Amino acid sequence: MANQKPQIAIVGAGIFVRNSYIPRLAEISDLFTLTAIWSRSQESARGAVEIAKQFFPDVECKWGEAGLNDIIQDASVIGVAVVLAGQIQVDMSLRLLKSGKHVLQAGTELETAISRYNSLNSAPIWAIAENYRFEPAFVEGKKLMAEIGDIINVHVIIEGSMNSSNPYFSSSWRRDFSGGFILDMGVHYISGLRMLVGCEITSVSAITSHVDSTLPPPDHISSTIQLENGSSGVFVMVVSSKSPKVLWRVVGLKGTLQVERGSKDGKHGYTVVLFTADGQNKSWFYPFSGVTEELKTFLSDISQANLKKDGSHQVEPRLSFVEGARDIAVLDAMLESGKRQGAAVQIAVSNKQEIYVLQLKFGLITVNKKMEKFPVSEEFALKQTSPKIAGSGVIIGGDKVISAYDLVEQMEYFYVRVVKAKELPAKDVTGSCDPYVEVKLGNYKGITKHFEKKSNPEWKLVFAFAQDQLQASHIEVVVKDKDIVLDDFIGRLSFDLVDIPRRVPPDSPLAPQWYKLEDKKGEKLKKGEIMLALWKGTQADEAFSDAWHSDAAAVGSDGISRIRGKVYLSPRLWYLRVNIIQCQDLIPSDKNRPPEVYAKVVCGNQALKTKILKNVNPSWNEDLVFVVGEPFEEPLVITVEDKGEILGKCVMLLNGVSRRLDNKPVSAKWHNLEKHFLVEGESKKESKFSSKIHLRVSLDGGYHVLDESTYYSSDYRPTSKMLWKSSIGVLELGIISATGLSPMKSKDGRGTTDAYCVAKYGPKWVRTRTIIDSFAPRWNEQYTWEVFDPCTVITIGVFDNGHLQGGGKDSSIGKVRIRLSTLETERVYTHSYPLIVLKPSGVKKMGEIHVAVRFSCTSYLNMLHKYTHPLLPKMHYVHPLSVIQLDILRHQAIQIVGARLGRSEPPLKKETVEYMLDVGSHIWSVRKAKANFVRIMSVMSGVVSVAKWFDQICKWKNPLTTVLIHILFVILVLYPELILPTLFLYLFFIGIWSYRWKPRHPPHMDVRLSHADAVGPDELDEEFDTFPTSKSSDVVRMRYDRLRSIGGRIQTVIGDLAMQGERFESLLSWRDPRASALFVAFCLFTAFVLYVTPFQVAILVWGFYMLRHPKLRSKVPSLSTNFFKRLPARSDLML
Repeated sequence: MANQKPQIAIVGAGIFVRNSYIPRLAEISDLFTLTAIWSRSQESARGAVEIAKQFFPDVECKWGEAGLNDIIQDASVIGVAVVLAGQIQVDMSLRLLKSGKHVLQAGTELETAISRYNSLNSAPIWAIAENYRFEPAFVEGKKLMAEIGDIINVHVIIEGSMNSSNPYFSSSWRRDFSGGFILDMGVHYISGLRMLVGCEITSVSAITSHVDSTLPPPDHISSTIQLENGSSGVFVMVVSSKSPKVLWRVVGLKGTLQVERGSKDGKHGYTVVLFTADGQNKSWFYPFSGVTEELKTFLSDISQANLKKDGSHQVEPRLSFVEGARDIAVLDAMLESGKRQGAAVQIAVSNKQEIYVLQLKFGLITVNKKMEKFPVSEEFALKQTSPKIAGSGVIIGGDKVISAYDLVEQMEYFYVRVVKAKELPAKDVTGSCDPYVEVKLGNYKGITKHFEKKSNPEWKLVFAFAQDQLQASHIEVVVKDKDIVLDDFIGRLSFDLVDIPRRVPPDSPLAPQWYKLEDKKGEKLKKGEIMLALWKGTQADEAFSDAWHSDAAAVGSDGISRIRGKVYLSPRLWYLRVNIIQCQDLIPSDKNRPPEVYAKVVCGNQALKTKILKNVNPSWNEDLVFVVGEPFEEPLVITVEDKGEILGKCVMLLNGVSRRLDNKPVSAKWHNLEKHFLVEGESKKESKFSSKIHLRVSLDGGYHVLDESTYYSSDYRPTSKMLWKSSIGVLELGIISATGLSPMKSKDGRGTTDAYCVAKYGPKWVRTRTIIDSFAPRWNEQYTWEVFDPCTVITIGVFDNGHLQGGGKDSSIGKVRIRLSTLETERVYTHSYPLIVLKPSGVKKMGEIHVAVRFSCTSYLNMLHKYTHPLLPKMHYVHPLSVIQLDILRHQAIQIVGARLGRSEPPLKKETVEYMLDVGSHIWSVRKAKANFVRIMSVMSGVVSVAKWFDQICKWKNPLTTVLIHILFVILVLYPELILPTLFLYLFFIGIWSYRWKPRHPPHMDVRLSHADAVGPDELDEEFDTFPTSKSSDVVRMRYDRLRSIGGRIQTVIGDLAMQGERFESLLSWRDPRASALFVAFCLFTAFVLYVTPFQVAILVWGFYMLRHPKLRSKVPSLSTNFFKRLPARSDLML
């Protein structure tokens, strides 16, 4: 077994190696063999080896360039721990990685290391040492975080002991290091903080200072920090203190967790203390063992990597250089903020650290020769959830409520319907009252509007109190009289909660009853009754959507309508085609010059013109296409103008326009062009003569009016309902909740979010109710759509309601798209989707949304038949619109939809509609261009792989495989009828083999694919620039030059492609007479040979020639290649 243990070497023999690494390695000496220790000097290496020999007798001493080469060339050494000065360890690590060694490196200067890692063709494991992520105190502390609830505040206090007695004090490289001891030491404390809180730090604001002249600057940093979950905290670090202290403290809603460095029974370590809500506390002590645990993990990884050659081993994420880069990014941001006198700095790891630079070049980063995919950040990952919903089988049995709402968690409510009152006693001197009703349950109170001087008011309002927020055992209904100073009491009623009946839909609504009001002593009033209905129910109740909710108690009665959930329908959109054929008998006002006539067509805010003709009887025959929505509100206005002067005008109402379903033209009609227009107060003038215009106007119902991108549209049906096919299934969506939402605005000096959800599929939009002031709203609302095409996408967006504080805009929090074709039928998918947005500061996770989705199919055969149909209706192919037309018309369609939905109550605002429909998706972006290039390269990688495989076959890299290919080639040539069956059978087996790895979860927004994690700050600034630009001329010039550079490279590639095509053309063009003569002679000779030689023999000869052994090949290009490259192209004719 000993020879199976991995052999490792240590590069570096400094203080940390002698004092920490070797003793820690000795504790796990049974897991590996220490082969060698290397240092630049012989003296340093010998000093470390003398210590190591106590535990590893066979360890060898290596020094200088010769010793390092010995380690690199020793195939038995598979792993190396690099423990060198930060300034040189980058080059050393890359050199070892290039030689195939697995490397465990300290986490400094990662930015440079990552940016140079792309020079490697294959990469072994590259691990970043950070023992704090392996310390038991932090591992166990992270588990205890669930017991303190949501995080309120965090603070980290570091008072170091870096003085002349510390062995690291005189370390020259740390003094020359950018950031000094703050960065060298602080990165460990940041990793401990991130390990505990389990989320990222999004921004910092820091002040730095330099007081101790014996230390490199800075030696103190005080920083506020903002976490992505909305909480905040402080990080204070003093490099040298007379009273050292190292403390992490996290305050939550249910308790506090504290981790402090100390000692117990002579052992150094960390004390973890949990303070609970009941005033009790529990404590645990964990000795230092992080270095040992991280070394054990690294050894395990490289051992598994060495054994499993199939790429199935996954490297421990805590050793990932991604985590190390994130730690450094926080410290870098603090130091940058300190240089800028405390200015807030956003932390965009992906921009500064360039973590995914390799992925952009190769599509995937592989370690240990394609062993492990580049680690995906858990922050942006899709997570499967297990909500308590009937549809997923978590809840078994239940009533009709559960069966109706089986994709959401059941929420219990107490409903109070206040209908009306009668014969209320007068409270004013005028003998009347201004009544309103208060409904109270504990601290929650709902109020109706009041009526002026009305003793028999009608309210017809429903109040809903969530049962999970109960603070009392009874509901109180109080009727009051509105007064200027103090409202008067009229009467009250009280109901015990246990006596309230339960109603289960589809039972009819509970009939309200008259109740006599009581005074404060509980005695019945002589006059005054109120009609009420009280019942228990769920969100499935019909009254739920229009009710006042206790979780919106802070919203007044005037704002209730703005937070209710609603269902909206987009207006039915048509393409309006105006074919302007000709005009006759135009009368220009200036007869001394030839007219310059054009027709202008206006429909709403859309205006198009024909070309200009110099004729009084112009003939255009041009089609102008507009988007209009039902009901048609705007007329069609056609004017004929001469240099801006109106020669005639024709107005048409769209209700009378012909509708067509195919490309058959409607009949053309002549219309009068009115010269004189009706002026208010004047009678219409009768004209004996008028100019004429010949028009063909139609509403084209055979098209689908695109308001979404065709790449992820939710509907492809034509406008006309007469062309609709029957539905193929039903889509059900349960919007359960959201977690970790970012604060979107400020209220009373703190961040807050009033979140609601919008989902769009086809023409149907749904909007959930707004949950007030919550970063973890629970909606539990379920919606259903008919499905007509499986290759469609549903879009779900989360927004902050900005209309509750003065009518601001609704801010987008994030959105997800789910493609129905990726879902299995009848299966319930319950996932938590990250809400990822790209901001000027970089990519950011704004929270997570929990949804349940089920796609049910009514006929599987009909659904499969849909895959054989065109994606768009027939008219898009018979009478297609140009790409430019479709882009303009889509913009107009979005404007119409936004305007119509904005007139609903509550309105679905324009900014919400535009965000859901991706209105700016067509704008140029360097990021998107790079991402699309990577997508193309990824698609082409299969072709490249086949070409490389064939090249290896031709070069006999694997003789056995090449021989088998020869045999297969001969069989296919002799029996050509087997070619196609063999090909399709091969594809069949590939498909069956790949079925094992089919995706188990629906795809979601991919940060890596979008290139959002590696985009530079200038590229982001350009992407978020307005259109047209608002930047200075220098910035625009720089970006224009960059665009010219990109265009130049594209131009070169296009020129090369054109050159190859022109060379083919020149074979028979006799532009080069000698080359054409050679080719013609070759064709004659080849024709003669093929006439007398059986075709199969010719193919066999050609195949054997292509697969000939390398010894029979020449290293120079072939004759055909040489001849082709000498053919003339037109490149020399270009200016």
